[in-house]
Amino acid sequence: MAVTARAARLRAQGKDVIGLGAGEPDFDTPTHIAQAGVDAISSGFTRYTSVDGIDELKDAIIAKFQRDNRLSYERSQILVSSGAKQTIYNLCMALLDPGDEAVIPAPYWVSYPDMVMLADGHPVMPYAGMAQGYKITPRQLEASITPKTRLLLLNSPCNPTGAAYTRAELHSLGEVLLEHPRIVIGTDDMYEKIFWEPEPFSSLVSACPGLFSRTVTINGVSKAYAMTGWRIGYCGGPKELITAMATIQGQSTSNPCSISQKAAVAALNGEQGCVERMNQAFKARRDYVVRALNALPGVSCLPGAGTFYAFADVSRAMTALGIPNDGEFAELLLNEAGVAVVPGSGFGAPGHMRISFACGMQTLEKAMERIGRVLIKRAAA
Repeated sequence: MAVTARAARLRAQGKDVIGLGAGEPDFDTPTHIAQAGVDAISSGFTRYTSVDGIDELKDAIIAKFQRDNRLSYERSQILVSSGAKQTIYNLCMALLDPGDEAVIPAPYWVSYPDMVMLADGHPVMPYAGMAQGYKITPRQLEASITPKTRLLLLNSPCNPTGAAYTRAELHSLGEVLLEHPRIVIGTDDMYEKIFWEPEPFSSLVSACPGLFSRTVTINGVSKAYAMTGWRIGYCGGPKELITAMATIQGQSTSNPCSISQKAAVAALNGEQGCVERMNQAFKARRDYVVRALNALPGVSCLPGAGTFYAFADVSRAMTALGIPNDGEFAELLLNEAGVAVVPGSGFGAPGHMRISFACGMQTLEKAMERIGRVLIKRAAA
């Protein structure tokens, strides 16, 4: 968001800047979903709701979990929040005591470690690089666990890398976790629907049902339905923990937006063709961006299994150009190419950059051409 804000300021100053920072679909919210929000306003559905979400939305979430993930929940096991970020924050605040450790595989979404620290916990961040597809192994997970470990946050498909664990890989991680009954697992499945692998998407508890009683499965409507500004996230999990998370929410923000909840019902219960159409566009963009990045001098990029991000290793380019860190590399691209990207160090992966391809193909082509021109010119200097 800081990168996006800076790009906006530069554009306001008259500079031609392409922003590839924000993880926000460029598509409009599908018409039937937006109309549900309009109808909610027209019918006067503009007052407080239950802190943990309206029953109609909870039922839609229960149906979604059963339909897509073969997970069965009751209303008391569902919490609706103002975005999945709040869901995860609620989890950290309700679960972690001072000194508790949370395992957060790196590269990670930027807010995970800070939310753990806000709850007086300590983040432990095993790193998985490009050589292992940005996915930790069961051995790494086991080595990260101590008597203080209370939480594992697992994001698949992952922001920023796009990497997704296979069902077999999740099962192997689950076998480690079964040996440590004190650990609660939070699985961030926000990009479940933006996924292109031949094998169907699998959440951790789907692959390892024995973990159901201590897993909080987290999702939302922001990415799949182009509803980032509507701010609706949700989760299913053990009743006692969900109740505690709802208590935290009740003393902080209270209920999520009433209008947005009605729109989320339409999203989850309505026709899903809109999701597939956006997903096809994202895949075409991914294919183009990954090819373009791998054609640049000193840049390597694996094709992600999902999300709308490309995560490129730029360490060889940095060395060739004498640039000491990825922050300065991003500065170079911003100042000389007019392209805003996010440095990988913000995700626990120095020497990388994240590019969002949640924008049109013409914009991406222009951005890749600009980056290539600057890198080639600098390399020749």
